[in-house]
Amino acid sequence: MNKLLNSALNTVERIGNRLPDPATLFVILIGLVMLCSWLAAMLGISVTHPGTKENIPAINLFGAELLQRLLVEMPQTFASFPPLGMVLVVMLGIGVADKSGLIVALLRRFVSSTPRWLLSSALVFAGIMSSLAADAGYVVLIPLGAVLFLGAGRHPLAGIAATFAGVSGGFSANLLLTSLDPLLAGLTQVAARIIAPASEVTVTANYFFMAALTPLLTVLGAWITDKVVEPRLGQYTKSTEDDALSGPEAVRGESKALLAALAGLAVFTAIVAVMVLPREGILRDAEGGFKPFYQSLIALMFLGFLITGLIYGMMTGKIRNDRDAVTMSADSMADMAHYIVLAFLAAHFIALFTWSNLGLIIAISGAEALRAMEFTGLPLIISFIIVTMVINLFIGSASAKWAVMAPVFVPMLMLLGYTPELTQAAYRIGDSATNILTPLMPYFPLVIVFAKKYSRDFGIGTLVAMMLPYSIAFSVGATLLLIVWMLLGIPLGPGVEMIYSP
Repeated sequence: MNKLLNSALNTVERIGNRLPDPATLFVILIGLVMLCSWLAAMLGISVTHPGTKENIPAINLFGAELLQRLLVEMPQTFASFPPLGMVLVVMLGIGVADKSGLIVALLRRFVSSTPRWLLSSALVFAGIMSSLAADAGYVVLIPLGAVLFLGAGRHPLAGIAATFAGVSGGFSANLLLTSLDPLLAGLTQVAARIIAPASEVTVTANYFFMAALTPLLTVLGAWITDKVVEPRLGQYTKSTEDDALSGPEAVRGESKALLAALAGLAVFTAIVAVMVLPREGILRDAEGGFKPFYQSLIALMFLGFLITGLIYGMMTGKIRNDRDAVTMSADSMADMAHYIVLAFLAAHFIALFTWSNLGLIIAISGAEALRAMEFTGLPLIISFIIVTMVINLFIGSASAKWAVMAPVFVPMLMLLGYTPELTQAAYRIGDSATNILTPLMPYFPLVIVFAKKYSRDFGIGTLVAMMLPYSIAFSVGATLLLIVWMLLGIPLGPGVEMIYSP
């Protein structure tokens, strides 16, 4: 079985890596999208939005108006690419913490106290829980996963895989409510009111199920890492740059510097708590909500890394003046040069794909095709999950997909006797499972950049082959859990049942 699996994954990797450099691939994809938009527009292809009943035609990207928009908005399209600012801001702080030696020192201590067998589970679980901090897990946890594995004498690419699986493949699961819960619940409620105008879908609609999904995905992710991904990667040969992580020698005064840095972090955390915990705090909104705090997490992470890195560097003598600190931040930006190029191209590809309406056309057509199959019961739920997984390869945004799919599937399943909350839970399974496979996911190029640090030949095919076992395991495991949930009639959330009674 292992030989067959390795052979299949090697084939995926070989085919994928025959593709051009990711930057060149995005240029090719941009050309293909433009050609497809011209062809679709010429054929008069259009769909009707199931929620707004608006006609959505394919838009020809070669039209004068769209070409003008492409050129006029080029700087804005690049600058407004969501991951770009987030990545660069955090990396400015991480650069100081990294170049000063703080991160290496902390990881050295962490590795020495964490059992080797527990490391995979810890990274997958941390990745799943990172959705509390929006997309910060992509920027911070994934590269740390590689360094942690390296420090423990394991393959760093397996650390990237485990963390990426948790952050992206397990995005919908969590032990706590995240910003995704109210977002999806609001769209589900609107769709449910097509059938029942008084329908109420709460923020906790899927809480029990998503909380149960967290340990399941943690165990599956750890098992895939230890039994499938890492054995396939083989033994990692360290480079000279890697030796600092696992070397036995600590810098002079490291312990005192670490304590001082942690003390600085404690003071910073206390200041943040003062701004967050009181109802009138600076990082609370007018209604007392925490939205400003959540939106400030990237800035707070930047400041946290910067402050602790400065303290540690000054205590160990790595930072002697302001020029040293500025140089460290500048060096971290130089390390991101390849990602900046990829981000420029990825931003324009995603923008053009959105402007062409091809994503919406694919999503709505897929949803209508599934409804035409007239499945019922478990086959319908399973088919719905599969369709969501496929659509997720083209439209990464959870809310954008659900805005299109909810008006179709929520009323349809209500008429078949299933609650809106069940449909939403099934959607969340499919929405996450293929995140780790599609180059259309905004952070996909960033993961490739992280991996190239440890393997210069690492490409799209390598990443897809590495993540495919996680995608299969997560989708099958989560679907089976939902089936068990349905058969046993376990509430999906507080007071939420499976069966809809009009």
